[in-house]
Amino acid sequence: MIEKNNKKTIILWAGLAVILLLIPMFVTKPYFLHVIIMCLLWAYLATSWNIIGGFAGQLSLGHGIYTAVGAYVTVMLFNTLGLSPWLGMFIAGAVAVLISLVIGFPTFGLRGAYYALATVAISEGVIVLINSIGDVGKFHVGGAEGLILKTVGNSWAAFQFSSKVPYYYIILILLVLGIIAAKKIKDSRLGYYLVALREDEDAAAAIGINVRNNKLIAGAISAFMTALGGVFYAMLIRYLEPNAVAGAVSMSTQMVFMTIVGGAGTVFGPVIGGILLSLVSEFIRFYLGGQLMGLHLFVYGLIVLIIIIKQPSGIIALFDKLKERLSREQH
Repeated sequence: MIEKNNKKTIILWAGLAVILLLIPMFVTKPYFLHVIIMCLLWAYLATSWNIIGGFAGQLSLGHGIYTAVGAYVTVMLFNTLGLSPWLGMFIAGAVAVLISLVIGFPTFGLRGAYYALATVAISEGVIVLINSIGDVGKFHVGGAEGLILKTVGNSWAAFQFSSKVPYYYIILILLVLGIIAAKKIKDSRLGYYLVALREDEDAAAAIGINVRNNKLIAGAISAFMTALGGVFYAMLIRYLEPNAVAGAVSMSTQMVFMTIVGGAGTVFGPVIGGILLSLVSEFIRFYLGGQLMGLHLFVYGLIVLIIIIKQPSGIIALFDKLKERLSREQH
């Protein structure tokens, strides 16, 4: 029976892989493919946030800082020095890790709402800083006007494509790598330490777990992954507006909502939540045409409220229950 279930699982994953690989062949309109790309991007960002917010239980409401770092550093290096974004993204990731350590060292001593408020304050400070800086040396930041990516046409080296198809496959690969990383962390010693910290920080410290160091490691991994998502966002949109790419409302809060709705602390929950809420946002934008700004966040809040009341473990728990029921019926 176990071998039979394993075969079914392999067939299911293989079928899903084939479907994902073939989507661009059937979804040929750029708008619809763009919507799918954004769904996968948000699923990736939620997965990145889940490392610190889900596994470690640290309610970071300022993760937009790291998307901004990834986006701005990579674009500035490309615009000014001509450095390929494929190289610039690793520099941006390293900068994001450094910033996460600088932010995390003092703030990880805070707990609960105090930590969350601290991350919001830092995020808003970063937005003010970006809005007020026009240039740093020979690097153009753009200030409140934003930063435009220098376009060079269709070029793999410059991470710029005339078609949406390459972007689709790149974000698909990035999401798969993010899921694999989340799975590895969850099953590792670090993952067990983070769960212990999430459940009872004092008890974890009492048995010898280094609380601050493990939080810093989780925060650094999450920051690096989030920065890569910011790089992809910059290459896809080609225009960086400070409040959109770094804002607590437009960027950070959505990562939190998506993770909670899908299932914080799980591997696939953030993916489900990211795709679902992205579709909700696009549905609202398509039918209301942006007439009610921020309406999607209001709807997000309602969905999160319902999930917390009716299904605290997230939507992923419904799939687990369905799987258990089918397993019992087979027996």
